[in-house]
Amino acid sequence: MIRKKDFWKNSAPYLCAFFIPIIVMIAVFIQRGIFPFGEMSFLRTDLYHQYAPFFQEMKKKLTEGGSFFYSWDIGMGTNFMALFAYYLASPLNWLLYLCPRDYIIEFITYFIVIKIGLSSLSMTYYLIQHNGKRDFGAAFFGIFYGLSGYMAAYSWNIMWLDCILLFPLVILGLERLVHRDKCFLYCITLGLCILSNYYISIMICIFLVIYFLVQLLLASCHGIQYLKKIGEFALYSLLAGGLAAIVLLPEIYALQTTASSSISFPQTVISYFSIFDMIARHLVDVEVHIGLDHWPNIYCGVAILFLIPLYILNRRVNFYEKFLYCFLLLFFYLSFSNNVLNFIWHGLHFPNSLPARQSFIYIFLILSMAWQGYDGIRSRSIKQIIGCMWLAIVFTIFAEKLITEEFFSWHVYYVSILFLALYGGIAYLYRKEQLTNRLAAALVLSLVTVESFLNTTTTSVTTTSRTAYVQDDTATRTMLASIKEEEPEFYRVEKTKIRTKNDGAWLDYPSISIFSSTANAKLTDFFKVFGLESSTNAYGSIGSTFLSNMIFGVKYNISNQELEETDARELYAEQDGVYIYKNNYTLPLGFLVQEDFNEVWSTDGATPFENLNSFAEVSAGILDLYTLINTDFIDASTYSVTVNKDGYTYLYVNRFGPNEVEVTDSAGNTTSYDNLNRGYILDMGYRKAGDVLTIKNTDEEGADKTLTVSAYQMNEDKLKRVYDVLSRTPMTVDNYSDTYIDAHVTTEHDGLLLTSIPYDTGWTVTVDGDVVTPEKFGDAFIALPLTTGSHTLTFSYLPAGITEGTILTFSSLAILIALYLITLFWNRHKKYQTQKEFDSTNSEELFLPDDAEEDAVDRHHVEEVLREKRTGELPTNEELMSGRPLTEAEFATSIQEQLGKMFSEEPKTTQLPNSKISDDTIAVPSDLNTTASESLDHTTVIPDPKKHSDTTL
Repeated sequence: MIRKKDFWKNSAPYLCAFFIPIIVMIAVFIQRGIFPFGEMSFLRTDLYHQYAPFFQEMKKKLTEGGSFFYSWDIGMGTNFMALFAYYLASPLNWLLYLCPRDYIIEFITYFIVIKIGLSSLSMTYYLIQHNGKRDFGAAFFGIFYGLSGYMAAYSWNIMWLDCILLFPLVILGLERLVHRDKCFLYCITLGLCILSNYYISIMICIFLVIYFLVQLLLASCHGIQYLKKIGEFALYSLLAGGLAAIVLLPEIYALQTTASSSISFPQTVISYFSIFDMIARHLVDVEVHIGLDHWPNIYCGVAILFLIPLYILNRRVNFYEKFLYCFLLLFFYLSFSNNVLNFIWHGLHFPNSLPARQSFIYIFLILSMAWQGYDGIRSRSIKQIIGCMWLAIVFTIFAEKLITEEFFSWHVYYVSILFLALYGGIAYLYRKEQLTNRLAAALVLSLVTVESFLNTTTTSVTTTSRTAYVQDDTATRTMLASIKEEEPEFYRVEKTKIRTKNDGAWLDYPSISIFSSTANAKLTDFFKVFGLESSTNAYGSIGSTFLSNMIFGVKYNISNQELEETDARELYAEQDGVYIYKNNYTLPLGFLVQEDFNEVWSTDGATPFENLNSFAEVSAGILDLYTLINTDFIDASTYSVTVNKDGYTYLYVNRFGPNEVEVTDSAGNTTSYDNLNRGYILDMGYRKAGDVLTIKNTDEEGADKTLTVSAYQMNEDKLKRVYDVLSRTPMTVDNYSDTYIDAHVTTEHDGLLLTSIPYDTGWTVTVDGDVVTPEKFGDAFIALPLTTGSHTLTFSYLPAGITEGTILTFSSLAILIALYLITLFWNRHKKYQTQKEFDSTNSEELFLPDDAEEDAVDRHHVEEVLREKRTGELPTNEELMSGRPLTEAEFATSIQEQLGKMFSEEPKTTQLPNSKISDDTIAVPSDLNTTASESLDHTTVIPDPKKHSDTTL
């Protein structure tokens, strides 16, 4: 039975590693006023625009029973399985079911904090298991892993954090695979990584191949054993991928439809910055970088600069191992700086901001090396400790002189020198034995906590108003709920001014907008054709017109201000300053046009209005729905437009011109527009005749670009005529769900049924019970040729790859279980055979206890323990197992037990390095500990406990 004192002693490093980062983060939250400590939130960049809405959509599906295969609330309809695999696949996210809808932001925020704590814990566990020592100091390095510069920059990327916290366990599993033939920890943790986030797992897998080769070179293998290790690595790596195939294969299929599907390998080799500049980013309070300048965020404690030289001087680590690990560091510096390696690390793409996303691996590696620099610091000479401290300080002084980057404030250097001096001073006093173990540990822990808090509060946790993010939610949801009760058919909703392009997911309405890495590239192109905003991984309602809303089935618009009411649009409801307007000219999910529509309709217009006019003409026979208004050229950066009659007025600025403009009306109201390179229409609203609009280039970077402006006005009567023609033959939706549509249509002539359902190979379409292959409308939507008469239609959705992925996942799981059972049976069989031989020969060998398999350390730890012995004594099995020195009583008892099991014959003895056999030593056969270490192939010498009663092992 474990004593309470021993329990707390053994648990202390793990408890500190887990709770201190959590305490630091909560302290920063209190300082920032993050809810519930204020009205702010941790929402920033993609967490604000993507993750929070997607978590809300997942919450809705969990509580209301929606399908995880498809969602109508995002991007006109999207493959939710692909989006889930990219953003939401963490097993911990299923706890959303328990979270109230109004506290999704807090669920995300505090799970980020918990995952930071778990990352520190897993790193600490790795260091202790890797070295076979339950040293409290492992917690210091675990804390710096969890509160590193990488976390400071990217902790809001909650979808990456599972991989960060699992990574040390994956590496531990790989080391056990190579050195101990134990493969299951590696396979399971890698499978969880790939399942949780395939993107970061790409980088992990690249490193695993490299690290496996390093471990293979360090392993004591011979001949066929190398092939066995390679085979095990390949087999269990493939099984790990197979375990995640249920989300991985659908994601692979979905990515083929995105803008990221193409690969353009760099044609030239470029170096971004020097090694010196990169190493300097280990200093305290260096501003994190999430832009496009490629800087890695690699801070993990300034003591790294002090401990890595100590690691290099550590004679306990053999030269070959140090050479390989230092080579890995240099390889990472090259990877950060070289454009080709940067391209490869990021899955054969350059990252769109958030650079060096693999730098957490570098942090793990350098912390592992620093741990060995820290380990056994009392065996270092005073000169080494002082010299390494001054080396780090001198580097910092040179950095202040040589580095001119804006990320380095003046205080960075002085704070770093202060912490280096404090760490060095503690190491010096500890080496001089003027500090006890506990006092030294307490001092270092305090410094680590203060440093990590200081760096985190200075470089991380930006905030935005939580109140502003959710202020319209209650009113909007209330009115949307009333619409849902009244509307029997399929419809869509959009905001006139969006907060994010994923507002539909956040507020639970069928939207046409999306911002996601899984966005369909064909839809992006189509939106440009109609003059709606679109970019590489986003498209949305900005730039929408009455015609585009008609075609897309946008029946309702949400606005924060009153809009002009006409025959085309009327107020539906208002609550707390939120207005919902109903578009009266809205088509259903499908409508009939002439058979040759795709061949006749032109999408090559100089402006989106030409494409819209072409659509109205070809589909409904209506000419000039949008008419051109004269524009007055003032100068190269200014245009003027005079409205000639009442009506809805629009502007279009050539997307190859300036990227920002201001529009001022006759009343002096000025509105700014940016990101004009996304090619969207500027909606000027309902204007009166005589209104003057002045358009001015405000793009400082594009000041020399030519401003080209077109102005158009919509004919409302012609809009109604277009609607009347296209609504004659509607597709009536009888029933629909996330993945199924049941509809019917009656046609008076052969034609092409256009739908606003995004084209996806996952859709299976039947016409009158027969499966048909759909055509495409605008290369983006489903279209169906139909003959005269009545037809029943069904659309059913199953993500491409989900069937194969499910089969592969369960097959891999079955194989893994079978391998585990075979291994378990084989180990028991070997143990039985060994015991049988023991009984038959009546030999007296020492065996590890039955439960030693999981706790035993590898041969590296055994050799390290042996090297630590100053008097030449042989460590006991218990010491090798636990990494804990035995007390005098335990040592004496262990020796007595071993003496009772000696062979009767005189053993051959071998002398330990730097020791000699004397009268106070006892010869022990080396095979007493062969179970713990195969490297002890001779009899070794241990001291007689009676003559070494004051020795503490």
